[in-house]
Amino acid sequence: MAETTKTALTLCGSLRKGSHNEILRRHVSGKLREAGVAVEDIDLADYEMPIFNEDLEAADTPEAASRLAEKFAKADIIVIISPEYNAGMTPVLVNTISWLSRQKHGQWRRAVFGLGAVSTGRYGGVTGIAHARDTLSKLGALLAPTLLGVGPAEGAFDALGVPTEAGVAKKVDQLVRELTHFSRGGA
Repeated sequence: MAETTKTALTLCGSLRKGSHNEILRRHVSGKLREAGVAVEDIDLADYEMPIFNEDLEAADTPEAASRLAEKFAKADIIVIISPEYNAGMTPVLVNTISWLSRQKHGQWRRAVFGLGAVSTGRYGGVTGIAHARDTLSKLGALLAPTLLGVGPAEGAFDALGVPTEAGVAKKVDQLVRELTHFSRGGA
């Protein structure tokens, strides 16, 4: 039986132009493509959703939430690279997960999730990653064990968006290996 190509979604929890986290997201996407994965890069700005509240949900769930949940449900791999805000997830990421969590597409049951962050501090956003890991695991997501924290952001990437530190490059490779080799066993 021929092996099918794995599919991945990658997204950044920052909408800011020139985000270091977007640079890392692009780098991880490239590494996944090198590993033979069909990657779709998601821009959360293309999935407009109002701030979640149950009154809005009852009246009119945004079409973007259902569309994104369907993509999550079909992907083998989902990579979320996001800065941390106040030791937690960014507002856009919290809102996205809030809307996605209310959809009924099985969006947490198939993919292996990878998390990463770039921070101006030397701890590389690991507190925000831990917050995202906790939230996603409670929703039923399977998470790769590697925490890809990069910090400090200044000088972390060269002009081509490649990590300048050998240890960071090694962690990216480790995360990609985990994402491409772990599976839910046909879930």
